[in-house]
Amino acid sequence: MNTPLDRTLTYRLHQLHKLTDMGSQSVYPERTGLSMSDGRCLTTIGTFEPLSVKELADKGNLNKGQASRAAQALVDQGLVLKADHPGDGRGVVLTLTPAGREVFERAMAMVHQRNQDIFGCLTDKEQATLSSLFDRLIAHARPGVVTDAPQGVQ
Repeated sequence: MNTPLDRTLTYRLHQLHKLTDMGSQSVYPERTGLSMSDGRCLTTIGTFEPLSVKELADKGNLNKGQASRAAQALVDQGLVLKADHPGDGRGVVLTLTPAGREVFERAMAMVHQRNQDIFGCLTDKEQATLSSLFDRLIAHARPGVVTDAPQGVQ
């Protein structure tokens, strides 16, 4: 028997993503002065700095053009410093400025609160289990690992 669409993993992940994004859309500008997209890039840079635009794209789940535009917008706002990459004459390294660090701290406080709000219906043990399961699913879905979509996954 086929799984109904509304019971598939991808359908439910997409639904949860949309529901949680609706709340974040207004909270990011309110708390950080940034759009949700720029805020996500800033938190990615702050978490993994120093990093290249390519690394920002990889870690931020963006294409390279989106990452480049977002990085430049954050540079233009004085939140990110773009310096020449020491090992690559064509590359750049992104780091937060002091002003960017302040916005990063506010954004991360908001992210942690949003996660508390979302996961608040789960016990600590359930949260740990879900986190572990997500780690396994992400590792399994990385390019080169999944060759065919299993039955019931769309």
